Amino acid sequence: MNIPVNTPAPRIGRRRFLTGSLLIAAGAVVSTACSTDPTGGSSGGKTTLNVWYHAYGEAGTQQAVLRYATAFTKANPDIAVKVTWVPGDYAGKLYASLLTDAAPDVFEIGDFDEGLAHRGQIAPLDELYGDTRADFGAAALDTVTVEGKLYGVKMIDDVLMLYYRKSALAAAGITPPTTFDGLAAAAKALSTGKSKGLYLGTDGTGDGPALAVMSTGGELVTREGKVAFGSPQALEALTAFKRLHEDKSLLLGFTTDWWDPSAFTQGMAAMQWCGLWAMPAVRTALGDDFGVMPWPAFREGGTPVLRVGGWTSCVNAKGRHVDAANKFVQWLWVQNSDLQRDFAESYGLHVPPRTSVAATATKLTTGLAKDTVELARRYGRHNPGTWNTAVSTAFNAAAAKIATGQGDPAALLADAASKAQSEIDKQLGR
Repeated sequence: MNIPVNTPAPRIGRRRFLTGSLLIAAGAVVSTACSTDPTGGSSGGKTTLNVWYHAYGEAGTQQAVLRYATAFTKANPDIAVKVTWVPGDYAGKLYASLLTDAAPDVFEIGDFDEGLAHRGQIAPLDELYGDTRADFGAAALDTVTVEGKLYGVKMIDDVLMLYYRKSALAAAGITPPTTFDGLAAAAKALSTGKSKGLYLGTDGTGDGPALAVMSTGGELVTREGKVAFGSPQALEALTAFKRLHEDKSLLLGFTTDWWDPSAFTQGMAAMQWCGLWAMPAVRTALGDDFGVMPWPAFREGGTPVLRVGGWTSCVNAKGRHVDAANKFVQWLWVQNSDLQRDFAESYGLHVPPRTSVAATATKLTTGLAKDTVELARRYGRHNPGTWNTAVSTAFNAAAAKIATGQGDPAALLADAASKAQSEIDKQLGR
């Protein structure tokens, strides 16, 4: 999940239960409309843009996007901006809204979904980049490219990795593992009393199955849209992943999911899969008693993995104010590098997608933050653009059953691959 400089307060969650809209015109908040319905209307200015954000958990983020909107309307008084803060199932609410007249003009999405481009729901934004295009990292461009056009502007990169408690590993005589066997053995050895060795999420799977596949050097889906997670290597890795459950090494059912570091900082797990955004909160709680590492290679000679996600700003191609929406996205995410750096560095930690902005993000240039960015450069993997809800659900459901011994692994994975391929073929119109 998927940011002035301050020390973030403890995270309430990536999806805090807050909602509502604030209307900003001519550089000032002119009215509020708080409701459980984030699509309520407002008016003001010659044009009113509805801009959606998911409910970030990092303290100060909501206030920051309101400041940005205020600065934009001061520079463009003919365009009012209604900032809508959407809690809960953001993706579900967004996709439902895009089928209605109440859809936002500008919205962010997490892992880029190229199906939105194929369905004509988001506008190509190539012209917005101008001469800054070369300043965006190759991955930031590749992930939003569909049939040669750019359908979004990456706002932040979120790096996901394993945190480990230095003192816990040292007390057990364990060095950070470099293979899955090493990880499984470490997780088992570190499970003592009420503390478990590893936290991957409330369900005990989280990103683990996808990481297991990628750690063999394989892919989930190829760039050509062919399912790859049904390979013999993937089956071997997913079957091995079951060991974490058999060994009872995983913390299950914690009160917050993997995106929140509380299980780790409260000593409930010696290792946790989480994100760079949590590093300030982890450091506040633990000082220097933590380290970071990739998900280890499946075996020696394999591929360590960090996942790189983040958030991308898109324009509703079917909206009533496409030109004004383009202007807002360009102003905020292309032209104003100071605001891009603030968003990435001041509310948790995120990586700016632009090379020049990242170079001035001082909190990312030292210590473990710097190490994490370097690890992401070497081992970072993005989910494929075809990895939508239907595809990921098919894979994750099969992986969860394999991990908990509910059926024949080969049959479960083959069925999931078939379902996923049918869905991808529909996305790509073939």
